[in-house]
Amino acid sequence: MSRPDPKAELAELYDGSARQLHRYLARRVGTEVADDLVAETFLVLWQQRDSVDFGEDSARAWMYGIATNLVRRHSRSEDRRLRAWTRDGARREEVADVGERAVDLADAGAVSGHLAPMLAELPERDRDVLLMSAWTDLAPSEIAGALDMHPVTVRTCLHRVRARLRKQLASRLDARSLRRAVRAHHTERGNGRA
Repeated sequence: MSRPDPKAELAELYDGSARQLHRYLARRVGTEVADDLVAETFLVLWQQRDSVDFGEDSARAWMYGIATNLVRRHSRSEDRRLRAWTRDGARREEVADVGERAVDLADAGAVSGHLAPMLAELPERDRDVLLMSAWTDLAPSEIAGALDMHPVTVRTCLHRVRARLRKQLASRLDARSLRRAVRAHHTERGNGRA
């Protein structure tokens, strides 16, 4: 039995997943960079077409794994550029604040001002697992495939990171403020603004 046309399979994966992949990437790195990374992700998938079975659900997980690796590479390059720029005499005020960047990345509504620095402080792997879980509809087993981890490790990581963030948020906000912020966030979402 011959293998289906990889070009058609890749086109089908693109049609079914590119918009969702773009949303995930835009939340992490902004819309303009996400445009480039979606294209680069599908270029890598095309280059690896002999290794990918596009007919399986694992192709989506593989796609997210490639995209996450590209985000990491982009972030490392950006960090190197910013460090070099700083060394070359650029003023620190002109360098984007990590907390502000994290706020842009973390669509956390009313508590994002508190959540953003916490996300920025997470180890890269924990942040990747958490954001992939929050911003995609991938199951932990798919996230595990995308990040080359064991599914139990993904579930454990999610549990540990969520507990840590809840505890940190609770220590920074009193219970009433937290309830008000969450209620306001849900009200905005109900009005279609979130």
